[in-house]
Amino acid sequence: MVDITTHRDTDVNAHLDEFSGAGHVQFRENRGLWQLTPDGRAAHAEELARDLEGIDPVAALGDHYPAFVEVNVNFKQLCGDWQLRNGEPNDHTDAGYDAEIIARLGEMDQVARPIVSAMGDVIDRLSPYATRLGNVLEKVRSGETNMFTGVMCGSFHDVWMELHEDLILTQGIDRAHEGSF
Repeated sequence: MVDITTHRDTDVNAHLDEFSGAGHVQFRENRGLWQLTPDGRAAHAEELARDLEGIDPVAALGDHYPAFVEVNVNFKQLCGDWQLRNGEPNDHTDAGYDAEIIARLGEMDQVARPIVSAMGDVIDRLSPYATRLGNVLEKVRSGETNMFTGVMCGSFHDVWMELHEDLILTQGIDRAHEGSF
């Protein structure tokens, strides 16, 4: 049996080595993360243009993106409710409260999944997001609560934000102008 995580990590590291050699990324030792360089941003823009050749992404995503943004408002509220309780950090000692928020995340996912799937139907690159969100939701439901809003661990929040950033870049949207932080 192949350890998918190890295989995936090997693939990721190989790509990072390639991108680093091309000057598209650099490793930030003090933060323990990889970052796009200006050359990397330019290369990404070129790749994105090639990926979207023949597609008007704004027209293709039509009503789907506004529906996503509407769900995003609810998701931000959910994340806040998960992290804070009565204005104080949620210490997650009230299992009932946390279960209620996780249930709400499941309800939000039921609304979001058809929207995200529809976007994947029109732009193939977006198609894995619905499955990824569903897989992470199952981890949250099974007790891996760090997978709700954990940072840089593949959490629901991480995948959601990656999707949102992908949608913004795909459509050429200015995040500040849109106000979708």
